[in-house]
Amino acid sequence: MQTADSAGADTTDATAMRSPDAPNLPDIVTREEWLVARRHLLQREKALTRQRDQLSADRRRLPMVEILKSYEFEGPGGTVSLLDLFEGRRQLIVQHFMFDPTWDEGCPSCTGAADEMSDGLLEHLRSRDTSFAAVARAPYAKVSAYGAARGWTFPFYSSSGTDFNHDFYATLDESVTPMMVNFRTRDELERPGNEKLRWLLESEQPSEQPGISCFLRHGARVFHTYFTTGRGTEWLGGAYAFLDLTALGRQEDWEEPKGRVASPRGAVPSFEP
Repeated sequence: MQTADSAGADTTDATAMRSPDAPNLPDIVTREEWLVARRHLLQREKALTRQRDQLSADRRRLPMVEILKSYEFEGPGGTVSLLDLFEGRRQLIVQHFMFDPTWDEGCPSCTGAADEMSDGLLEHLRSRDTSFAAVARAPYAKVSAYGAARGWTFPFYSSSGTDFNHDFYATLDESVTPMMVNFRTRDELERPGNEKLRWLLESEQPSEQPGISCFLRHGARVFHTYFTTGRGTEWLGGAYAFLDLTALGRQEDWEEPKGRVASPRGAVPSFEP
């Protein structure tokens, strides 16, 4: 049966148009049917937007912790302090970049996120009095060479020889600090309900973890306002935000519905070809 959609183009009945060699693609429907389904989803999207706005407001209401410990970082201009990383702005976002001192290259997932930190995005942040920097535990010579090879223009510092990564949950090493994984202690990870993270209890240490920390400056005083890890870091750069709007999604093997792509990727945001 032939029907005309609202745009004036002819389309065929949805059942007849389904392809047997692509059964997991979206159903083919008329424009009117698509609008009904889209409007239904829009109500849920609006609810989620309101929930996200409320969550962001609550995030902004979190208390903050003053940083009294001195940290030193190595960068292109030599040794700098945490306060220097602000570059005179009020806020600082730090990507805790997984790059163990013994590695020759940085973490592929952290690299994928950093690849999306465009000059335009950095300028947008700076226009809102916010600086961005990546910090890794590898020596500065490695950090600098790796960033240059990737063509990155954002500040990339080494925290080698300091406790910065350990103090902000980005390096697990119980010889330095007690274990804390996504705000759960070792004892808490051993309890039922934390099976997905339990492998960390037996992993070799030190081990690197991804993370994003936010800092606020008031004069010369620096405060830690926020930290996230795991999937909380996947918004860095923004590709996932766009992919989540599409029919094929992120094209990763954990997503539903299954079978939409021939070779789904693992849940690793490396974005390599």
